[in-house]
Amino acid sequence: MTDKAVSSKPPPVSPGEAFWYWLKLGFISFGGPTGQIAIMHQDLVERRRWISERRFLHALNYCMVLPGPEATQLAAYIGWLMHRTWGGIIAGTLFVLPSLFILIGLSWIYMAYGNVPAVAGVLYGIKPAVTAIVVFAAYRIGSRALKNGALWAIAAAAFIAIFALKVPFPYIVLCAGVVGYIGGRLAPDKFATGGGHGAADRSFGAALIDDATPPPPHARFTWPRLMRVCIVSFILWAGVMVLLVALYGWDATLTQMGWFFTKAALLTFGGAYAVLPYVYQGAVEGYQWLTASQMIDGLALGETTPGPLIMVVTFIGFVGGWVKQLFGPENLFLAGAVAATVVTYFTFLPSFVFIFLGAPLIETTHGNLKFTAPLTGITAAVVGVVLNLAVFFAWHVLWPEATAAAPFSGPFEPATLALGIAAFIALFRFGVGIIPVIGACGAAGLIYTFAIPLIAI
Repeated sequence: MTDKAVSSKPPPVSPGEAFWYWLKLGFISFGGPTGQIAIMHQDLVERRRWISERRFLHALNYCMVLPGPEATQLAAYIGWLMHRTWGGIIAGTLFVLPSLFILIGLSWIYMAYGNVPAVAGVLYGIKPAVTAIVVFAAYRIGSRALKNGALWAIAAAAFIAIFALKVPFPYIVLCAGVVGYIGGRLAPDKFATGGGHGAADRSFGAALIDDATPPPPHARFTWPRLMRVCIVSFILWAGVMVLLVALYGWDATLTQMGWFFTKAALLTFGGAYAVLPYVYQGAVEGYQWLTASQMIDGLALGETTPGPLIMVVTFIGFVGGWVKQLFGPENLFLAGAVAATVVTYFTFLPSFVFIFLGAPLIETTHGNLKFTAPLTGITAAVVGVVLNLAVFFAWHVLWPEATAAAPFSGPFEPATLALGIAAFIALFRFGVGIIPVIGACGAAGLIYTFAIPLIAI
């Protein structure tokens, strides 16, 4: 690329061109939030130069503070900045939509053919891989978040609270936020370890939305616009909720799914792994929409499909609708698909609301955002609850017939222990990607399942 080409801005991007890019991104966004953000950075900052490095990181830092999937919110933010509200809706929706259809298809295969020996064998190998991935996630979050003894203490207290005392996840988040707020006032140096991605010191040439580009008229904060967004957002949420209540009643499965996953969407500080314990408490123990084993399988499917990891809720919705036979035993697929769509809608709606409400205010300044002390405390607590999730998964994988009354009953599975250890070593020591690890463990589980009867003969 010549200096002249770098110094001149790229041509304006039409809504149609943006539409096809966001659609493509929805199909290739593997690798979790880190991989998805890296793809967007490479495409939008380095190659296409739709937005500058500083403006990209400024938007990302805001999305990191919000509850919800930050990569989805970042896509919606940039789409909104470029092409107004509809641009944000299209960018965020297309980031999720391919994964919704793919997961509905995979969930149907799982529920209809999950007991077929070949499928069961693959799932046997995938379960310990998922456990290793969650342990590795706890390590990654902890290595970034736990920078001193105070934050280690919060993480330990969160683990004890959810593991031993069975404290609900929302209370842990609330207490961690309060501790962080108080700690930020009494010992600010201990709670200043949060933060975004730092200042940008690189330039890839002139961008359409450059460092000095003023916010477009639609991106400027006004009180009337804020009120319009609030009213429309409330109608979009309450309208669907009222419709579900009118059709099925408050206690019906679809209505409770909408209400439960609205609350879950507001608690996803720290990423999908952080909210999974809350989702488990509600979906598995409370509403019994699926079993613990199915929850692990759903997380494996979420890891191997494009889109944000929180899309595991789509699987939960599908299984719940299927199991509850919402429209009778002859319409199981329809029940699962409708429930999956309802769950996905209520999970992601708040993410769009946060962007359209807060982004105009964020665009009034282009300095670097920092995590507040309460969010630093919450992030530390997230480490503890994710570790608890790993312990829970390991327990069900190693003792699949165990129950709460008899926690170590039934046969122990040494093969899954070996697979789990191998998966963790591959992730931690050799930096192997998540999808190759899941694929290798699935193949190993398939071979092991068919080899056991042959050895017995």
